[in-house]
Amino acid sequence: MAIIEQEGLEKLSLRDVARRLGVSHQAPYRHFPSRDHVLAEIVRRAYAEFAAALRSTPITDNAAGDSLAMGVAYVQFALSHPLQYRLMFGSTLPDPHQHSEMMQGARDAFDVLRQTLGRVFATRPQPYGQEAIDREAMFVWSSLHGLVSLLRSDALNTLELSPETRSGITMHALQRIGFAVGIIPAVPT
Repeated sequence: MAIIEQEGLEKLSLRDVARRLGVSHQAPYRHFPSRDHVLAEIVRRAYAEFAAALRSTPITDNAAGDSLAMGVAYVQFALSHPLQYRLMFGSTLPDPHQHSEMMQGARDAFDVLRQTLGRVFATRPQPYGQEAIDREAMFVWSSLHGLVSLLRSDALNTLELSPETRSGITMHALQRIGFAVGIIPAVPT
């Protein structure tokens, strides 16, 4: 992670890892056959941390409130772990077919979202089927990803937004997402 953070992903090499650890340049090969294997492990850990952050929100009797809390956890993780977030969602990853364990955390994180939405939709007069829940989960995930992309961009700083608008943008977006999928009945404007 230090190499990627300081020098960029393209500079990650097993030789540099060995140099920084003070071991022979062949030592890392005992644990990782290639650079892609090191990167896959880094990404696996990032996804696992991300899934754990989503799971860290309390489960209560209020499924809608739990959904909002999970959205806040998503945004907080992305903003407080920018390198991990970029590696998971903004980098070319090693081949997932050759590194299936790398994507387990992504599936785990998506399952947290599915389960949370499933709890919300189970209370409906006509509960959603799994395909409908998956479509809504993809909508929520992509909306949160877009929100984070804007919050992290320099473009946001060029907009003439009041301090009140800037400070409330995340909660407003989360409420609008909740309204769009029917989690909350109305959104204050």
